[in-house]
Amino acid sequence: MVVFRKGFTLALVSLSLLAATPARAAEKLRIGYLPVTGHAKFFVAKEQGFFTREGLDVELVEFVNSADGINALNAGKIDVGAFGTTAPLVHISKGTDLRVIGGIMGEDAALVIAPASASSIKGVADLRGKKVATVRLASGDAVLRGALHDAGLDWKKDVQIFELKNPPAVLEAVKSGQVDAGVIWGPHDLRAEDQGLLVVARSRTLQPGHPCCRLTVSASRLPERTTWVHLLRAILLAERYAQEHRPETVAAIVKYLKLDPKLVERAYYSGYLEQGTDPNLKGIQKFWRIMKESEFIDLSAPGSRDPIEGHVELALYRTALDGLASENPKDPYWATLQRKFVERNL
Repeated sequence: MVVFRKGFTLALVSLSLLAATPARAAEKLRIGYLPVTGHAKFFVAKEQGFFTREGLDVELVEFVNSADGINALNAGKIDVGAFGTTAPLVHISKGTDLRVIGGIMGEDAALVIAPASASSIKGVADLRGKKVATVRLASGDAVLRGALHDAGLDWKKDVQIFELKNPPAVLEAVKSGQVDAGVIWGPHDLRAEDQGLLVVARSRTLQPGHPCCRLTVSASRLPERTTWVHLLRAILLAERYAQEHRPETVAAIVKYLKLDPKLVERAYYSGYLEQGTDPNLKGIQKFWRIMKESEFIDLSAPGSRDPIEGHVELALYRTALDGLASENPKDPYWATLQRKFVERNL
């Protein structure tokens, strides 16, 4: 048995859970995703049969932004989704009982400007009095507001922030001069550069190691532990596969995003994108603190004072990871992830 104490709700998960589970009919699962390269593991797990291998009949449901996705999760229209770090934390602050069980990606957001603004905007500190477009409840949006706070700017007074529907809308606003800068994510950062725009800051430098899209479920669904362990195993297998199978990974992404394969490969393997499935509790705790310090979260909201670790479930991911490690003792990849798990969560 695996026992977690260290400040978390006691969780007991049998490492023999999967081995002891008899063959079963495939379980239908609706997974919400965003049309971004960082969600590649969903596409790879679907196309390479990892979901099927784990006894899951998965329907992938696309959303254009995290706000729409998290609303669908709360309404029960999907079973699980990965919608930034900002969106689930904002809803948790408002009293929604959600649980983060893993991750899909980290970092990857960028602040872009038009060439005409290059002399006046060299970083976040130069945004005073400027108009900035973001995508509502995107992780990069919260990172930006935290960086503005660190730079001594009040994003409510010193900057005009416009929340748009998706990254293409942000890019168009920057290119047309409607705003001075915009926050987007991959592969749109590379598309922006290809179209002549400039990246002046990346979220990985503004908040190093920050988590982005977290696998999130309603707390009422958490008892379905076997389902979530199988899901995490499939995602981990996709993570491992993507490390050594670039053409197949790119093809899977292209099937869902309908983008140029060369752009997709550059974006997914650029080094700007963190691809771990780990829950990254320490990263979430930091993100939570920064969101409160920058007043992105309403401190009068009912859940804003809650310890965020109560909404992060670690045992499911560790069970999935330890199971794969024990099944593949000669593969050092799993041992590396086990070490990272300790560093990021315990």
